[in-house]
Amino acid sequence: MREPTTPTAASPTRLRRWTTRAGLTALGAVVFLGWAAAMGLGMVRVAAEHSTLDPALVPYAQPGPHPVGLRDLTVPGDHPLPATVWYPATSSAAERVTYRYTVGMLSGTNPVTLATYPGQARRGAPADVTAGPYPLVVLSPGFALGPGAYGWLAEHLASRGLVVVSPDHQEPLDPSKLWRATVDRPRDLRAVLDHMTTGGDAVSALVNGDRIAVVGHSYGGYAAQVMGGARLHTESLRAACADARGADDAGVFLCDALEPHLADMAARAGLGTVPEGLWPDWSDDRVDAVVSMAGDAVMFGPAGLRSLNVPVAALGGTADRDTPYATGAALTYGHGASPRAVEVGLVGAEHFAFTGPCASVRRVMTVVPFGFCDDPTWNRASARDVAAHHVTAFLAAELTGDADAAASLANHPDAGGSVNSQVRGYGK
Repeated sequence: MREPTTPTAASPTRLRRWTTRAGLTALGAVVFLGWAAAMGLGMVRVAAEHSTLDPALVPYAQPGPHPVGLRDLTVPGDHPLPATVWYPATSSAAERVTYRYTVGMLSGTNPVTLATYPGQARRGAPADVTAGPYPLVVLSPGFALGPGAYGWLAEHLASRGLVVVSPDHQEPLDPSKLWRATVDRPRDLRAVLDHMTTGGDAVSALVNGDRIAVVGHSYGGYAAQVMGGARLHTESLRAACADARGADDAGVFLCDALEPHLADMAARAGLGTVPEGLWPDWSDDRVDAVVSMAGDAVMFGPAGLRSLNVPVAALGGTADRDTPYATGAALTYGHGASPRAVEVGLVGAEHFAFTGPCASVRRVMTVVPFGFCDDPTWNRASARDVAAHHVTAFLAAELTGDADAAASLANHPDAGGSVNSQVRGYGK
């Protein structure tokens, strides 16, 4: 299933390396990208990638029967959150959307567009109320990224009969602020759930509030696990960080971003002191299942994952140098407490294998390597098919009771060694 590919925009370099080995600080990168945008270093088209996978291998990656509508909304609160919602729609002549792959700048509210790609969803299309209400999926983007990077997955899930809402967490691309996201993201996701399940939006009428999942990539994967019950565990984080520093491991970045700020995190969470063991439970009992794609889990450790008791799907690239597979997907699957779980490893894939295509990229992406748009080992379209198949089948099994989807998880056909997968609780 693995597809070697020729890079189309830039050699892959993990985002977090900007603050460590690449010699370019993240703050400097933000300034540079902002300058490049202001100077009009515009968009250039790149060659499209097409999945070469046999559809029979990934049946749940094939589009569903529903046309897809899209609209923007605002989640109210002390810090209102912009969000995008995808939903099953009726046929419409409305214009198809173009997704923007954005990164938050210094304030987090003035994103720079790194790439664009065409979608199939139609903005403002009438909702299809006949087959509703539909399960709800909250999709949390990676740190400092906007919802557009995941439009491909959101509209795929909507075509399969789900309502998907993705907030813009409005974070700046500044690793020194990552500790804030650790506390703020679960609050953001809870506010989204409140808004979508209490009639706060016109699309709320489509939502089945009794069937809810949270999906996330990277730090969105961290947040998804928290919403399902995972808890920070100070001793586990410190022990893992000591090991990582001793081995000069890639995980040192996350340690340097969080460990010095544990007291700040505790204060932001309303705690008097830093808990030496488990932190409070920030989960939401409305959540029935979670999906973590390249999601960080080192801040939980085995002790903090024992309370992750809802069904979980953990996906990752085995060559990920941003969220190492061993302290991401493998840790989540190995120590989560749910009797039903899925682990999927894309052999040789890196961190951004789960984000959208790049049909047009900002010219700076061809000059300075950022790694958002390519992968050294995988054809990205094929990687998205693998992710879409497993995520869709998992959500169909858990949110709609689809027995065929559950069987698909348990009996994934041999893919020549390019995908490592295992399941727990889905009988063959």
